Amino acid sequence: MAGHSKWANIQHRKKAQDAKRGKLFTRLIREITVATRLGDSNPDSNPRLRLAMDKAIAANMPKDSIARAIKRGSGEIEGAIYENINYEGYGPGGVAILVECTTDNKNRSVSEVRHAFTRFGGNLGTSGSVSYLFKQCGVLSYPPDADEETILEAAALAGAEDIENEDTIEILTNPDKLLKLKQAMTDSGCEPNSAEVEMRPTSLVPLDANDSDKLLRLLEALEDCDDVQNIYCNAGFADTALSRGDG
Repeated sequence: MAGHSKWANIQHRKKAQDAKRGKLFTRLIREITVATRLGDSNPDSNPRLRLAMDKAIAANMPKDSIARAIKRGSGEIEGAIYENINYEGYGPGGVAILVECTTDNKNRSVSEVRHAFTRFGGNLGTSGSVSYLFKQCGVLSYPPDADEETILEAAALAGAEDIENEDTIEILTNPDKLLKLKQAMTDSGCEPNSAEVEMRPTSLVPLDANDSDKLLRLLEALEDCDDVQNIYCNAGFADTALSRGDG
């Protein structure tokens, strides 16, 4: 199992910014609603809903808010109908960017995303133009000061596909096996900080300092779009730009 540089897979997922702007609960509620609508209201048979609920609970979302989101998704109560839509494009230096949105208004979402790309030197592409450069992966994350030896041993016994250790310890697996792996790690005394299904690049585009700075500005603009849930890119940032990234 090979090591992996933090900056080999730059991901901008709105966590810090959402907390500052009070948008975290909104993002989680949307995910719970969509997960319920696309699956069912039972988290035991709906892995996506289980992951969304776990994140909401970890964020201290009130149980009543979680329950209402599930009821909206199942149609028990009225509310906005959200759906997932992905946008793909290229940023400065030819970096591939994949933007995941959850929205009740496609026209609004595409307008905001296109504006961000255009304003900061990117180009919004067609569906499929960059998604083939990413691979879906289940990820369990641990803080850098966690007991690495214990985590690695437990992960190997639990059947993890890969382990990456750079700034944070990450255990990788097939998305379909993420919940099972999370439970196995928790049972072994290694409960992760988070469990996510992410898109990871299969190759990287090295950037110089100038393009790195331009790309970070584009990613920040995309993060400001209310409908954006996750952003992934395949940038290899220049060292001088790392202080601006949020990883």
